[in-house]
Amino acid sequence: MDAQLTPDLLVLREPNRIATLMDPERRRLLDALQDAPDSATGLARRLEDRRQRVNYHLRLLEEAGLVELAEERPRRGVTERVLRPVARRFVVDSSALGARLAPEPTEDPDRFSATYLVALAARTIREVAGLMDRARTTGKRLPSLGLTSRVCLRDPAALEDFQRDLADAVAEVVARHHDETGDGRCFRVTAQSYPAPAGTEDDDVTDEEEER
Repeated sequence: MDAQLTPDLLVLREPNRIATLMDPERRRLLDALQDAPDSATGLARRLEDRRQRVNYHLRLLEEAGLVELAEERPRRGVTERVLRPVARRFVVDSSALGARLAPEPTEDPDRFSATYLVALAARTIREVAGLMDRARTTGKRLPSLGLTSRVCLRDPAALEDFQRDLADAVAEVVARHHDETGDGRCFRVTAQSYPAPAGTEDDDVTDEEEER
């Protein structure tokens, strides 16, 4: 696979691949390979680890389809295999855990519930991952839009007003554009809010919207 064609994101659905990725040592190797493709010998030197140990974990990563051969090069009378990740980022699809463990929005319809929020996020990953696979197979563009922002409220009481205004705004835009009689596609629209984790003050990217 050409480096320029390496997928930006790979969603993992197979339990064996997920289990392979969950090992801290293998994640450490993947992080190092994201910085630069390398061989077991090179990684062992960079990470100050034993080559045999690094080679063992690299073999498991390759068998799981998480890394691939980038090139082979002669080195001191042997052929050195240089590996690279098959994608720049990895995300786990919660549906791989099984129907009883993967949350569904219909199980907790309370829109103010954190469980509902997580279920929406899990469904988004699952559905968009499938659409990405289909788009890559057909060579078609996947029309999508991602928006994120950060809002600071004057006091706790303002949260209710903010949530109501946000819900009303989304409902108004949807009602203005919704039309099932035409030839256009249907899109799923979600809006969410939750307390910003500490240290995320620089995450306001309202003006850096991503549209594909």
